[in-house]
Amino acid sequence: MTDAPRLDGIHHVKLPVRDLERSLAWYNTRLGYEVEIEFREKGVLMGCALRHPNGGPMLALRLDPARAEAAAGFDYFAIGVPGKEEIDDLAERLVALGETHAGVHFATIGWILPELHDPDGHEVRFYTTSHHTEPGPDGLTVDDARESAERRERELT
Repeated sequence: MTDAPRLDGIHHVKLPVRDLERSLAWYNTRLGYEVEIEFREKGVLMGCALRHPNGGPMLALRLDPARAEAAAGFDYFAIGVPGKEEIDDLAERLVALGETHAGVHFATIGWILPELHDPDGHEVRFYTTSHHTEPGPDGLTVDDARESAERRERELT
């Protein structure tokens, strides 16, 4: 038993953007997101809530150029992808659309697709929800994540 409060996943992730229309188009064409709710202030479109047709987390985009600039380059979240085949397919899709990224890599417990950047420079990462390694009952301590993942991959192959 625990006295931790009951939670139910992530409701949505909100990102500041410099150009709302440009970001909406990018998240739609690259990842399939669709506008579910528009937020207007004094008649001006200031933000949108986006839904994904195939299980992706809800995203919200908010027009806020200064914060978008400050947040550029940081990976605030990773979007889950079911498995290795799906993350490989996603990587290929993104390349076909002209996007650069670091490719699919063996990571601590699953596979990761890092270094995709949206029009504001936010790093959008993907990580498989199926794992090649499970943390033990006492958890998992990772020293030097990249090196330990590479070592573990060599052990498994």
